[in-house]
Amino acid sequence: MPELPEVESVRLGVHEWTAGTTITGAEVIDPRILGTTSQRRIDASAAVEFVAAVSGRRIIGAERRGKFMWLTLGEDRGAGPAAEPAAPELSLLVHLGMSGQLRVHDAADEIHKHTRAILRLERGSESLQLRFIDQRIFGHLGVQPLVHAYGRLVPASANHIAADPLEPAFEPGLALEQLSHKRTVVKSALLDQSLVSGIGNIYADEALFRAGIHPLAIPARTRKSRLAAVLDSASRVMSDALAVGGTSFDALYVNVNGESGYFDRALLVYGRGGQECVRCGTEIEKMTIGGRGSHFCPTCQRPPRYR
Repeated sequence: MPELPEVESVRLGVHEWTAGTTITGAEVIDPRILGTTSQRRIDASAAVEFVAAVSGRRIIGAERRGKFMWLTLGEDRGAGPAAEPAAPELSLLVHLGMSGQLRVHDAADEIHKHTRAILRLERGSESLQLRFIDQRIFGHLGVQPLVHAYGRLVPASANHIAADPLEPAFEPGLALEQLSHKRTVVKSALLDQSLVSGIGNIYADEALFRAGIHPLAIPARTRKSRLAAVLDSASRVMSDALAVGGTSFDALYVNVNGESGYFDRALLVYGRGGQECVRCGTEIEKMTIGGRGSHFCPTCQRPPRYR
């Protein structure tokens, strides 16, 4: 599942190509892409409603909070003074799931067999298409109103998502205080998107290793200075990953130009079970926590001992 660096890499490319364009039309090739995995039986009218909601809208920009990305939609810039008042700003929520891709194309480009939806965009005399490709259909699109949450406007379904370490609204002190009261294991706490968003399985493992914290440590019984080191490590490792386009393990995660990230070459523990620790040479171990595979060094990340 793409995490913050991967989604931000996609967002940057989408924003560069689409900000200021107008959606002149849309096509939903597979209506299943308009529902979450628990809502796959989509009414036939959903596609018609989606196309009507986005057509004629101007893309103000591509935005993100944690692993959630959306296009902020406003009125068409070309609307004259006699036009009716614009509807409140909407968002086109884009959930990439495990295999979703947003790709920028010319209209003449061949359509990939896993293309699920197409937005036709114009900016002056320039025309292009933004295509949503999803092999497994775990991702989805949706039009939602924007609401205020944690210091900014976000899609309504993301109003419970906390700020992430790479956005201005993030308050490290508040996140640290909330984390310090958690009585679940720290690995699970880092994956709680209502506490700190954007951290997924890969970067939780990497952050804990960098901070020297065992994934089974209990935050409420861990020194705040050590918890602060975990949050700082998470911010640093995600920034490092973003600098090289994120982590790609296969061809399913790519940016808008079809390029993969290569932070997988710099991973210190994630996916390295059975290999030697880069610091001490001890064999990296793997355990399952909350249904997720967790990688750690038993020497560099000593198991917690509570009395």
